[in-house]
Amino acid sequence: MANVAYGPRWRETGRVDVTDLDADPLRQLSAWLDAARAAGQPMPESMTIASATSDAVPSARLVVLRGLVPAHRQVRVAGPVERVGEDEADEYWRARAPAVRLSAAASHQSRVAASRAVLEAQVRGLLRRYPGGADVPRPRRWGGFRVLPSRVEFWQESPDGLHDRIRYRQASSGWIIERLSP
Repeated sequence: MANVAYGPRWRETGRVDVTDLDADPLRQLSAWLDAARAAGQPMPESMTIASATSDAVPSARLVVLRGLVPAHRQVRVAGPVERVGEDEADEYWRARAPAVRLSAAASHQSRVAASRAVLEAQVRGLLRRYPGGADVPRPRRWGGFRVLPSRVEFWQESPDGLHDRIRYRQASSGWIIERLSP
């Protein structure tokens, strides 16, 4: 494959050709992220994750992809979600900057906070207990989730509105790649 990030004809046409894509959607996603970084896109691994409760109440939030979006491109991944294990959560916690650990330990995410001053006081209290913040323990409430992809859609903008939509759909025989109408 000459250039799985864009495909050999992308620069000339601005289009996605199915024959230029990697057979594995996660390798293709990785290539698009690498291309975005190379193009200087800020935070290409930022994303929105959406879910719904069992009674169909939707919820969405911005997060940072920790594993693997170039301009004029989007990727949508769908599939079941599982919580990461304690060891993996601990490893990621240790990789975060001490100031970020302090903020995360002080914050009870999505709960109402009386004020920013209250949050800052909680951080100062932790800093007194854990000078420098490097040793602040990971709260049990803090962790991560992993999406187990069953569908991955790549979208490429086209100036004429005939956008490219390529969907990978998992089947028992592997990934099926199909073009969707815009």
